[in-house]
Amino acid sequence: MATDFKSIPIIDIAPLLAKWDDPKMAQDPGVCEVVKQLDQACREAGFFYKGHGIPETLVKEVRNITHKFFDLPYEEKLKIKMTAAAGYRGYQRVGENITKGVPDMHEAIDCYKELKQGMYGALGKPMEGCNQWPHNPPNFKELMESYISLCTDLSRKIMRGIALALGGLPDEFEGERGGDAFWVMRLIGYPGVSTANGKCTPENDIGCGAHTDYGLLTLVNQDEDITALQVRNLSGEWISAPPIPGTFVCNIGDMLKILSNGLCESTLHRVINNSLTYRVCVAFFYEPNYDAAVEPLEVCVRRSGGTRRFEKAVYGEHLVSKVQTNFVM
Repeated sequence: MATDFKSIPIIDIAPLLAKWDDPKMAQDPGVCEVVKQLDQACREAGFFYKGHGIPETLVKEVRNITHKFFDLPYEEKLKIKMTAAAGYRGYQRVGENITKGVPDMHEAIDCYKELKQGMYGALGKPMEGCNQWPHNPPNFKELMESYISLCTDLSRKIMRGIALALGGLPDEFEGERGGDAFWVMRLIGYPGVSTANGKCTPENDIGCGAHTDYGLLTLVNQDEDITALQVRNLSGEWISAPPIPGTFVCNIGDMLKILSNGLCESTLHRVINNSLTYRVCVAFFYEPNYDAAVEPLEVCVRRSGGTRRFEKAVYGEHLVSKVQTNFVM
């Protein structure tokens, strides 16, 4: 359950990244300290900052090339327009993403782990298709696929630490739960406020309305000079998550909240860009297996009083229900 946190904790996960595949990682003092901090952050805020170990040049180039794409003429961006037939992959203009019935003031490219035809039967059919990568700027696809690979690997390692924090085994979120983890990536552009009559006037101050994320863990790579992400604490206050160079903002998703029986918090957050400057955010979502039946872990049920607080949910059904109501096309 979220608390009245006033800031987002910062966690140095380097010891976890160094020992993630060590059979005795749970006994390592450095790993134990990371696990302790992850436990506190996941329970109290559902958000935390962490160093990532991904080359900073790549992290910045992913944002830079995303800026270049969004700078293109609208007609050029429409070459990869999102459609249902494309598996909800591709470009959406400002206002086409919907949060709780209200258009969001951002544009985006949505990408998903590619599903082959028939791979998951009727469950997978809405999400089948290949990602639509732009040819302009050059090398866009290659850069993003390298980044996705590193984010997937990093997320798996963090999830091993979270598994220990919950009292489970390091591989709790592998196998039938996450051994073939699905992923989602959104490249998002938030226009700055416009100037009218010499005054700064937001066209619409909500870049993305208050929401929780769908899956296990989100890694947020945001422009370094603009504070726009806000997280809601228990009292309803919106706490800013300003960019910290060399870190990602991480947060818990709905599926991890279910798996933890509510011990981990999937916290409401939103984006308001009150800057004059266009803001880019690259959000990577690490998810369970597409067909995973997600339900509270026994160890988490015991640690939270013995009562199952959540029904079983199939991840793919949860994702499709969200995707099919989130877009105007």
